Amino acid sequence: MQEVNNSIFVAAHELKAPLALMRQLALALDPDNPVTTTEYQQKLISVSDRAMRQVNDLAKIARLEDGLFEMEPIAVRGLCEEVVGELKYLFRFNQKHLQIRYTNKDRLVVANRELLGSIIYNFCVNAIKYADQGSATKLAVTGSRERVRISVRDFGPALPKDIYDKLTGDSLTSPVGISFRPDSSGLGLYIATKFAKYMHADIGAIRHHDGTSFFVELPVSHQGTLFDA
Repeated sequence: MQEVNNSIFVAAHELKAPLALMRQLALALDPDNPVTTTEYQQKLISVSDRAMRQVNDLAKIARLEDGLFEMEPIAVRGLCEEVVGELKYLFRFNQKHLQIRYTNKDRLVVANRELLGSIIYNFCVNAIKYADQGSATKLAVTGSRERVRISVRDFGPALPKDIYDKLTGDSLTSPVGISFRPDSSGLGLYIATKFAKYMHADIGAIRHHDGTSFFVELPVSHQGTLFDA
């Protein structure tokens, strides 16, 4: 029961934060200052879009058992570019940028497009919080044998060992608060874990001395090259 209560608390806290920020931005709107009004309006749109996406992801978790999310060959590079396109404004607004590196030979993976897109999105949004202004977040797509790995590198505080062990041990079964990373999305990490498990993908992290790389690893699809991108 305690774990359930903690999970509800974490989820409520993370969903409340963007609402509080939107309220502050709305109160700060000054119709006599068109420059700041435009800036705050754009920020409001950005924050609301991310909040709605997180709520939609939570709704998808409740529907995973219905088997509505079909697996198919996905052009992983094209999907990454799509997600990065959605995040361009967020990077630009925070004066940060994203570096993408593709070294995977096999370009098709077996996945669900919606679920995989949400995992990449969550990793990138989380990494933005731990990049200095003018610095780059790194997204890499690599291949090894029958797998393709998509990883996002951030430069935040060390990932606590208990969270690292749960993530790599496939035992992250509820949203968690992450100590030393108060702005990190424990809810987003939980969502990514649930989506990865549904797709029979592996999810994990690599701890660096100056940050963490979160990754999802998926099986290669050998269904021709018609969908390659």
